Amino acid sequence: MINRDRLVQTFLDLVRIDSPSGHEEAIAQDLTRRLAALGFSVQRDAYGNLIASEAGDNPLILSAHLDTVEPGRGVKPQVAGDRITSDGTTILGGDCKAGLTAILEALASIHEERAPRVPVQLVFTREEELGLVGAKNLDFSLVRGRQAVVFDGEGSASHITSGSPTYLRFDVHITGRSAHAGVEPEKGLSAIRIAAEAIAQLPQGRLDPQTTFNVGIISGGSVRNAVPEKASFSGEIRSFNKATLDSLHQRVQQTLQEARNRYPDAVIEEKYELEFETYTLRPDDPIVMRVQEALRSLGMEPTMSPSGGGTDGNVFGAHGIRAVVIGMGDRAAHTTREYVEIPLMLDTARFCQALLTRGR
Repeated sequence: MINRDRLVQTFLDLVRIDSPSGHEEAIAQDLTRRLAALGFSVQRDAYGNLIASEAGDNPLILSAHLDTVEPGRGVKPQVAGDRITSDGTTILGGDCKAGLTAILEALASIHEERAPRVPVQLVFTREEELGLVGAKNLDFSLVRGRQAVVFDGEGSASHITSGSPTYLRFDVHITGRSAHAGVEPEKGLSAIRIAAEAIAQLPQGRLDPQTTFNVGIISGGSVRNAVPEKASFSGEIRSFNKATLDSLHQRVQQTLQEARNRYPDAVIEEKYELEFETYTLRPDDPIVMRVQEALRSLGMEPTMSPSGGGTDGNVFGAHGIRAVVIGMGDRAAHTTREYVEIPLMLDTARFCQALLTRGR
């Protein structure tokens, strides 16, 4: 039986372990110990991702990520009724430690009851928050399953993420010409002005139901009294529609070329990187049906809707593994206002247990 006290204690233990992106070793070691005690054979791939395996053909993959965002060091969790928060100076780390906790509690409960279940393989990745980096570097030769459930969604386990867009990032670096701003500004060429004009020509926000565009970082200059020689800005395009994404990509390129034409003495460099590609799940997809049946067995009615974000499920899909992303009880992720609803985290653990034991 799912044990609320044990689940809460596991969650508190995990969020107290610092694991910002790139610094996941301590939590990987803690999870290795816990999973070995449950009978799993645990290994790390060359990138440091954790893969826990057991005997059995075609295992169901259960996945979550090890890292958290900053400020995520020295988390002091506070329990008040059915809610867990940080002390307000850090994030809580429910993203994705609520998912890790739910998986651990389901496995512990089944182990305790000696109940039969389907074979599973656990894939816990590093550096998900940096752009799915761990999953992109995952050694898929070690991954045996073809269906996955990723515990990395917001809210209830009954919420299934039905799709995710393609994500294209761009970084622009501009070099102008410095000059004293009060003595001879006419000799300068402001990189900040060039950047600002280019950004003003680009769209922002939600462009249509399938597409968003954002410039999220801008920097430049060195001192107040100098014409700025350097400036840079970074942005992203997300869309479920490839033609729309390609059109916006071309618009960025055209905007930067127009800036070069206006300011031939400036050097404008750009870089584009495809972070992840879109996927869409259908209600009759076998893994979706499997998840829906487990939810309904608990009296939870599943809902499906797309997300504008990306998860390791995008990378699994690119490697032929059908992946469903579900909620884990976390709210306001990536903020110091983040909190976990204990009843929802319990539901996620119950769902995981039902998913593994149903039909056995």
